Amino acid sequence: MEARRVVVAFAVVVALVAVGVLAGGLAPVLTTDGYQPAGTETATPLEYQQTTVSVVDSDSGDQLGQVEAAVADTWRKRYTGLSKTESLPEDRGMLFTYGSEGSHTYVMRGMSFGIDIVYVAANGTITRIHHAPEPPEGADGEDYEHPGTGQYVLEVNYNWTVRHNVTEGDRVEIGDA
Repeated sequence: MEARRVVVAFAVVVALVAVGVLAGGLAPVLTTDGYQPAGTETATPLEYQQTTVSVVDSDSGDQLGQVEAAVADTWRKRYTGLSKTESLPEDRGMLFTYGSEGSHTYVMRGMSFGIDIVYVAANGTITRIHHAPEPPEGADGEDYEHPGTGQYVLEVNYNWTVRHNVTEGDRVEIGDA
């Protein structure tokens, strides 16, 4: 009798998992800590906190650009980053946060589009900007390293910083992160 209950319970669990997988609902949660990479431009991290990130000209104080950014504030979220995302809307980005300022190296792991990688000091000053194009087809994105120093790293679309006249030395203002 007990073995029969175990078999029935197991069958129910298998059925629920199968329905979840077929519906696509479990894949993001089980594989990427709630991040849902998808083939649409509107793909955004589901379980990530969102914040507004503005870039301000260091001389004039004028706002140069602004994005809504998903906050990658854990090791796993920082490791996943924008990997496996097919595109990024112009007004979106990802903000990587660290407990203190330090040296970091970002790679293009699993990337299918180019990005700008913006390193930001603890005081909000942009210390380094990399224009990282999409890796060539068949290339390992791990081989494309982009080092810098900061407490924050902002990833936005390729050449977003050029289109918004953002340069090293400008300031980043972060909303409630």
